[in-house]
Formats: sequence, structure tokens, C-alpha cells
Amino acid sequence: MPLGLAALDELTAAFEELRGVLDGTDPAAIESATGRIAKAAAAVRAIGVWRSDDAVRDRLKALVPFMESARIRTNLLADHANQRLAILAAQGAETAPLVYGR
Repeated sequence: MPLGLAALDELTAAFEELRGVLDGTDPAAIESATGRIAKAAAAVRAIGVWRSDDAVRDRLKALVPFMESARIRTNLLADHANQRLAILAAQGAETAPLVYGR
């Protein structure tokens, strides 16, 4: 297997790991998975054969749905967290009395 294809296999595995940990609630696992993606992407970029090798280019095109899925899940999770923070902020002043008066 050419070096570029092996690097793309690692990148694919990293995105699959990220997709799995995004369904959980462990921020350390999410951070670890994103670090793995960064290393794998840097390895693919460093090889540079993707510009000239058709097999590598085709494998990259097959990887696009994984990347898009991770992007969409990340955006949904961020939106969900922002909605929860907004709800807490709106309810916080009404339901939690101030400890100190002025």
C-alpha cells in the first residue's frame, strides 16, 4: 500500500473515532479524537502525493462525507450547548435569588 493511502486510512479512522465520541459526553475523548485528526491530516498534507495520484485523490473524495458528518455534528452540538446556556441564563435570574443585596 502506498504511503499516501496508509495516511488516508489513518485519517479515515480518526474521523470515524470522532464520529463515535461526538455521540458521547466525554470532552477529553473529543479532544483526543480531534488531535488524532490534526496529526493524520498533517501527515497527508506532508506527503503531498494526493495532487498527482488518482487513487489517493479518489480516496480523499470518499472521505468527504466523513468530514461533512463530523462538521454537521459539531455544529449541532455547539448549537445545542448555546441553547442550553441561553435557557439557563434566562431562568437563572428568576429562579436563583441573589445571595448578596445591594
